Amino acid sequence: MSGVLDFFLGYSLPRISDFHCGCTKRFQDLPQIRLCLSYGKCSAVQKCKKAQFLLKALNLDLADHVDLHSFREECAVRSSYPNKNPLLAEACDGRDSDILPHVQTLKNFPAEELIGKVVMVRLDVTVLLREQKKQQSPVARVISTIKYLHKAGAKLILISSWSLRANSQLLKLEYVAEFLSSELELKVIPAELGSGLEQYVLENRHKSDILLLENLSQFKQEQANCSEFARRLSSGVDIFVNDAFFQSHKILASNVGITGFCYASIAGFHFEEGMSQLKKIIEMNKRPYFAIVGGANLAGKAAALQFLASRCDGLVFVGDAAFQIMHAFGLPVPMVLVEQESLEAAHMLVETAKSKGVQLVLPKDFWCLNDHYPSQMKIFPANHIMDGWKPVDVGPNTLEEMISMLSRCKKILFIGAVKFSSSNQESAGASKLAAMLYNLSQKNCDVIVVGKQACETFVGKSSHVTVDLIENASIVWEFLKGRKLHGLLALDRAYPFELNWDAIYDKTTLPLVVDVGSGNGLFLSRMAKMRKDWNFLGMEINEKLVSRCLDHVSQSGMTNGYFIAANATSTFRSIVSSYPGDLVLVSIQCPNPDFNKTEHRWRMVQRSLVEALADLLASDGKVFLQSDVKEVAVRMREEFMKYGKGKLTVMHDLEDSTSHRDEWLKENPFGIRSDWEQHVIDRGAPMYRLLLLKSSPSG
Repeated sequence: MSGVLDFFLGYSLPRISDFHCGCTKRFQDLPQIRLCLSYGKCSAVQKCKKAQFLLKALNLDLADHVDLHSFREECAVRSSYPNKNPLLAEACDGRDSDILPHVQTLKNFPAEELIGKVVMVRLDVTVLLREQKKQQSPVARVISTIKYLHKAGAKLILISSWSLRANSQLLKLEYVAEFLSSELELKVIPAELGSGLEQYVLENRHKSDILLLENLSQFKQEQANCSEFARRLSSGVDIFVNDAFFQSHKILASNVGITGFCYASIAGFHFEEGMSQLKKIIEMNKRPYFAIVGGANLAGKAAALQFLASRCDGLVFVGDAAFQIMHAFGLPVPMVLVEQESLEAAHMLVETAKSKGVQLVLPKDFWCLNDHYPSQMKIFPANHIMDGWKPVDVGPNTLEEMISMLSRCKKILFIGAVKFSSSNQESAGASKLAAMLYNLSQKNCDVIVVGKQACETFVGKSSHVTVDLIENASIVWEFLKGRKLHGLLALDRAYPFELNWDAIYDKTTLPLVVDVGSGNGLFLSRMAKMRKDWNFLGMEINEKLVSRCLDHVSQSGMTNGYFIAANATSTFRSIVSSYPGDLVLVSIQCPNPDFNKTEHRWRMVQRSLVEALADLLASDGKVFLQSDVKEVAVRMREEFMKYGKGKLTVMHDLEDSTSHRDEWLKENPFGIRSDWEQHVIDRGAPMYRLLLLKSSPSG
């Protein structure tokens, strides 16, 4: 019983040893386990299964709540084992390739590809209007995104949804356009979403004016993520920039559906900062790391709290959730304060904390208000609140102990309000905690504050706030629960822009061949086996196919072949430009035709890709194009002739006089066929092939 009381009063249970302690050597002695874990990207469920397999193979007890992040810590401990797969290295560096994948960002997107393009920017106007006068507001980052794009020479269209109940005047499109014009110091023109919008954009794409489309919240199709609405919204748009990160947990036409109709979908400066803030929450770079948890609805936050218990050294409860934990310990709590739906979640959290040696710090006392005499307030011990009194704030002894404990931390997450559902007044405890956290932030302690009420306690602390403030708590809770952030996942997946080529190939000075849309990788694998003097890179948007190809690379011991899951249209330049050797050949074979939706992003051969190829190919480098659909082959040829900057010429088959007439090659010049090419030939259908040559500067 004394142990329970100590736990209740804020002291920790003895910390158990880490479950993976001392097993590094045993892990290194099991190459078959390393092999199982090293094959490309996979889902969170698959990764969890791999973690379970690993622990069972090592004869270790599997914790009740094995999660991907704790598995990543396993990887970090064993960073010394041999690894030729950069994907596995990424999986072990603390980032979650499913929850927070590496995506294409405006900061790393080639600026020259923005010139003359129609760029649609998704904003969160509600936040801008509400926070324009606050310090550390997102206004500056969002404004910098728009100004950067405008300066780069892009034609801008802004979209958003907004609702401010306090002032109906703020709902008007004209007012929002005027507000943005003032902030940007650029002309923003209000525009209705209609059939004439695309024509207007085409006719005025060289004008510097910025368009703002009408409030999206009035369209039911927006909330339904209607494909047809997304198509209308993106008519005439080349590039989509999402700068509304705190809407990315929602599935909307303006942040998910729209990405299917633009050839590049990237994160703006504010969006990228939002991702960075979430990464800080899960990083284990500083210890001790405590989380201050406020608010109620423990049942709804159960998965998130379980996750925090796997990352933090302690959880400090300062809101209604504290009573649920107290009740789970069997301590006296007025039943009116107990959430019946949270009983099971509270018991599970207590058991998890015990098993992991995580401190659960609970209030010792409360300020309480008399039900019959609202002006009367009194301090009660946490385990002895008298009938007729309701808690409204944490008491002085609680604050004193919490401040003493937290002052030793190097990292603190403050999420939720220091306030109880029975109180309508502001919490004095919140102000005192905020003052303490602000002082700690000046002393090499990382402080992250989440939630509107929690953030408001920091406003005005200083002209230079050193605390990370995240007003939108919803997306943080969703993230901590392990939910998918759909607006984030809809963006272009991109690799780090400086790949470790030495980890991919044995010799990085060899000429490089890139197969765009590599599919199942058979063509590239056969080429790599035949030409050991070249390195081969497959770029494929389908991650499952890439994972299978990487399996083959590992099993075959191939040292001159590799595959990447990426949208080549928007990432080809940034990926290939860092390769140390020469790019000598690029092949694009049989892209999927869809003549009813020709504007869809899978249509790889677009201006950005063609320009990148023309720039990056070495002198006398070649581009091989082929399709069994003549219209697709013709379209590819036209795109290369139009956007090849005059650097590419068609090579004719000298042994086939008909190739001079229609430019199609009779045979595959490499002698190796893809599986689809072989299928087409077996059924007696024609293939339309084209080989382009990059002329040398003197030619």
